[in-house]
Amino acid sequence: MPILNVKVSATKSPQLGARIATTLTELTQRVLGKDPKLTAITLDWVDPGDWFIAGQSLAERGLSSFCLDIKVTDETNTKAEKQAYIEGVFAAFETILGELHEESYVHVHDVRAAAYGYGGKTQEHRHQHPGS
Repeated sequence: MPILNVKVSATKSPQLGARIATTLTELTQRVLGKDPKLTAITLDWVDPGDWFIAGQSLAERGLSSFCLDIKVTDETNTKAEKQAYIEGVFAAFETILGELHEESYVHVHDVRAAAYGYGGKTQEHRHQHPGS
């Protein structure tokens, strides 16, 4: 049940949004083992002229960038899985957006099970009461 919040330096497009969502859902399932039926993704579009790194816009540099924050239940993924995920996400966005600025970020938040949930129930509750 991860939630992914993504900022993308691109012009908003339904086709591009769908491609990003499909790619991230697949990667999140394959690398982190998360159920795609419980994977939620939000996209924020930022014009490359409004995204600055070291005082220069991405538009001026002719580069793209992204920032992805994903929340997963603590202790459900290893360091190696998270590293593989970060590498995979960067490679996927490079394929989707073209040349990326190195300052493109992936942040995997390990959230305590008692402080994280959906549908009005915490992950801790689901762990202690399977099927409820």
